Order: sequence, then structure tokens, then C-alpha cells
Amino acid sequence: MSVREARPVPDVFDPRRYAVGVPYDDYRLLRDHHPVAWQEEPEVLGWPAGPGFWAVTRHADVVRVLKDATTYSSHLGATQIRDPDPEDLPFIRRMMLNQDPPWHGRLRRLVSRAFTPGRIDRFAAVARARARSLLAGALRQARDGDGTADLVAVVTDEYALLNLADLLGVPESDRRLLLHWTQRVIGYQDPDEAGPPVLDATGKPVNPRSPAMLGDMFAYARQLAVHKRRCPADDIMTALAHDGELVGAELEMFFFLLTVAGNDTVRSAASGGLLALAEHPEAYASLRQGKAELASAVEELLRWHPPVLTFRRTAARDTELAGRRIRAGDKVVVFHASANRDERVFAEPGRLDLGRSPNPHVSFGDGPHVCLGAHFARLQLRLLHEEVLRVLPGLRLAAPAGRLVSNFINGIKSLLLRLT
Repeated sequence: MSVREARPVPDVFDPRRYAVGVPYDDYRLLRDHHPVAWQEEPEVLGWPAGPGFWAVTRHADVVRVLKDATTYSSHLGATQIRDPDPEDLPFIRRMMLNQDPPWHGRLRRLVSRAFTPGRIDRFAAVARARARSLLAGALRQARDGDGTADLVAVVTDEYALLNLADLLGVPESDRRLLLHWTQRVIGYQDPDEAGPPVLDATGKPVNPRSPAMLGDMFAYARQLAVHKRRCPADDIMTALAHDGELVGAELEMFFFLLTVAGNDTVRSAASGGLLALAEHPEAYASLRQGKAELASAVEELLRWHPPVLTFRRTAARDTELAGRRIRAGDKVVVFHASANRDERVFAEPGRLDLGRSPNPHVSFGDGPHVCLGAHFARLQLRLLHEEVLRVLPGLRLAAPAGRLVSNFINGIKSLLLRLT
């Protein structure tokens, strides 16, 4: 038996592990000894067991999988580790995230017409004012209370939600719906976020991503599109509603994608970045003193705390990756958080280096599915951090951060800081 084979393969699937922290030590063991490792998929938190999957942990292999849509398909089994119900697949496959070229390219081109940098940049002044207002509210709460404030509850959740609502053109009266839908879909593995699972007639949990469970969201998307055709404005939903090529389920699924992914990416990255700076006061001081550029700092914070931990592909044919034979139909899961700490690519990856360059992190993916909203996300993060630096001389944790039970989203549920 070789040394590599003698090393035990750690479990990096169990979503409960991530509530304690991202298992970076186990990721390193996998990268060094089992870069493509078979993971069991047992029953966890009431969700039935699955067939298992290959965990891909090295940066080069993650990029290879993400770029090779011919071999590693988003369409065959969608993009979450847990298999969707077969009857849901036809509908789920209408979402851009769950398509392969050339069909994916068609949808991406249509959406890109609306998702322009110019339209996004026009939100900068509003986003900055919002960050300033929310931080002022956090300071008031701390001053009037015990000197602390939960920046997730009073700043980052609201900041991401309201910015997305502006971009989409969601009326103020409906904006809380976006957060409700996001928590329901993203937090389904976390009992605090999702509550008791909904069971079908056989007692099996119903996947919250199932179209049957998201009827209210899809109905709202249709109603909003009708409203935008009657009352156009400078927002994404107006542009999409007036594009005759994007209709029906495709429009509904894009609303779902932007509502959930667009909201939670910034929610997770913003709170995770603030947590990283609170845990590294010397790095925060260097930013305030102008010793590090904010643009490079945002990239390093994204590397350090990627909002998305994993994405799944399905092998479209027999292939080989890092010496492992992969059969057609096998699930192949890339671990973004592991790739971002790969010593083969990043010098001293366990050190937060706000001036790191180059910084080829994969927090927004790679290949044809690289995040369409990355420009908008980076803009929001830069503006928020600028305002934080302006008003907060230091970031001091008042309690350990609360983390999401999830092997998909690197979520922070609470971030209690002392702000006096």
C-alpha cells in the first residue's frame, strides 16, 4: 500500500462540520494525498443518503473541471451535491447555472444585455449612502445598548438585500420577500434558518429548491415582469421583461438565480470579510493607514472567505482526473475554499495578505459559468469596506461568529462586534 493510499480520507461532506469552521486542515490533507477523493454521502439532518461523489481540492484540478463543460456537465444532474428529484430536473435545467454550452451561452448573452457594467455603476452612489446609513445605525445601537452590534443583522444582510432589490427593481413593500426566499433556499441544511423540513406523503423531506416549494417566488417573478412591462424603469427586470427572447420558465429561473445567488454571495462575502479583518487587526490597521490598496484587499478577502464552498458537476463520459478513473454519471464536486488555499498556487496561503498579487482565487468560479454578477459584487464590497474604514477605528469581536450549517454556502449568521 502506498503512502498516499495509507492516509485516511477525511469527511468534508457533512454540513454540520462547517458550522464549526471550514475544515482547512482536512482540505490540505486531501490536496497533498487524495486530490480527487471519493466521499460518501450518508443521511444527514433527515436528508436521505446519496450515491457519493468525487471531491476535487487542488486549484489546477478545480479550474480544469470548471473550464471543461464537455466532460464535466452542469446540465446532467444540476450543480448541487444532493441529487434533485428526477421530476424536477427538466424545470431546474432551464436555469442558466444548470446548462452547458451552447445553450448556456445563449442565456448568458441575453442576460448580459441587461447586466451591464454601466447600469451597475449607476448604483454606486446609492450603495455608498446605504452602507453609511446602516453603519450609523449599528453605531447607534451599540451606543444605546451594551456597546455591541451584530453586523450581520443590522448591516450586511440589509446592505446586500436592498442593493439587489434596487438592481432588480423590486418595490420597497416586497423587499423582505427576497431575504425570506434566500434563507429558505440557502439555509435549508441549517435548522435555525430553515426550521423543520417539509415532508411529503411518504415522510421524505421535500427539497426547498424543488419548483413545487418555490411556487410563490416564481409567481412573484411573473407578476413583477408584468408590472415592469407596464411601468418600465432602469433596472434588470425591466430590461429582461422587455426582451422577447427570455420568457416563461427561463425568466422565472433567472429571477430565482439572481435573488438567491446575487443576494447571498454578497451577504456571505461581506460578513466573512469583516470577520477576517476583525480576526487580523494588523491587516485592518494597514488598510486604515493606506499601506494596502482596497482593490487588492477585496480580492484577498474573497480568497480568504469565498462565499461559495462547493459546486457540483456530473461526468458526461469516462475520464481521468489526478490519476483517478471517473465514470460517466459520477458526481464531481469542486471545493473552491480548498483551491483558494492551495500551496501550489498561493505563497503562504494561510496568511491574510491584503496586497497579494497575483491572486487567482476561484471564489467567483472559472470557465463558462464564471459569476456574471462579479462586477456588482466587487463594487458593493469595495464601497462597504470604504465606509467601514471611515467610521470604525478597529473591529473587535465580542463573541465567536455564528456560522451556517452548510457544505455549499460559507455563511456567517451572526457577527457581534464591540463598536464603542
